[in-house]
Amino acid sequence: KVFNFGAKVRHYNSALEASLKPNDIPLEVYTNAIATIDKNLSSLHRYVALKKRLLGVDEMHMYDLYVPVIEVPKERVEFDKAVEMAVEGLQPLGKEYLDIFQGGINDGWIDKYINKGKRGGAYSWGGYDTKPYVLLNYNYELNDVSTLVHEMGHSIHSYYSRKEQSYYYAGYTLFCAEVASTTNEALLIHHLINKETDKKKKLYLINQELEQIRTTVFRQLMFAEFELYTHESFEKGIPLTAEDYNAKWHELNVKYFGPDMVVDNDIDIEWARIPHFYSDFYVYQYATGYAAASAFAKSILNNEPNAVEKYVGFLKSGGSDYPIEILKKAGVDMTTSKPLEATIDRFNELLDMLEKEI
Repeated sequence: KVFNFGAKVRHYNSALEASLKPNDIPLEVYTNAIATIDKNLSSLHRYVALKKRLLGVDEMHMYDLYVPVIEVPKERVEFDKAVEMAVEGLQPLGKEYLDIFQGGINDGWIDKYINKGKRGGAYSWGGYDTKPYVLLNYNYELNDVSTLVHEMGHSIHSYYSRKEQSYYYAGYTLFCAEVASTTNEALLIHHLINKETDKKKKLYLINQELEQIRTTVFRQLMFAEFELYTHESFEKGIPLTAEDYNAKWHELNVKYFGPDMVVDNDIDIEWARIPHFYSDFYVYQYATGYAAASAFAKSILNNEPNAVEKYVGFLKSGGSDYPIEILKKAGVDMTTSKPLEATIDRFNELLDMLEKEI
């Protein structure tokens, strides 16, 4: 109601337009993303069926998605080893990028250890005339290597933007923010899967990337579809009760997860616990960010002409133009379905690898 009222008094045609227009993001970017994922839900259905087979259960429930399919012994990864793995995985980005990465490690960008009173999680911070700082809570696990490259992706994005842009244009939008971090993660996991010789570990890594795409792309676009339904209902003058929300959430879960998933009634109220719904049209940016990162990673790994230069050009752009234009100049056109299709292609490729390995 609040978002629709705000859109109305500011003379926008819809709450969606009010949210996207300030950053000059065409509404089609949002609606096309939902349409593209809807066309490719068979891939998610295939994943659910495969997971059901791997878990050996008669019925697959939503909570089963959170059960690890492949158990591997936890290995302790020292921080120096994590840096070594990260540098290996990011080799395709070239010497300049790696020098900045290594320089950041040596130059005190990172506060790595868990400490009393320290905020949980990991994040990148800093000001225009400071170093980009990375606050980690390093816990010696493989997942922490991924977190390291993710946060360094943000920090190197900030480093380039602040170096190349004036103070006014050095900040970048949320639409672009997750692209740099996720490109690094995509390159790292691709490298780890390719070099792994232990069958069990390889399966574990393949499943890890599949889960990342499921949660960051499929699930977030299901959220985006729900959000569009809620806002458009109010725009049409249709008031919604909790029962209406529950019914729509149930219907979307059935549609997205397919015939092999038992959608229990308990899941119907899940929409109520998702804080992002109180920030208008926020979640779709996880999916678009991942799709743009997939497109960049693919062009870099395929050694396409000037792929690294274009990507670094994107990192240097900061907020000097609207996000769609910045990405377009770097060769990723988010007004088309191509970046999202590249992500779905990778999802299918991983499913083939998983099937082959089991």
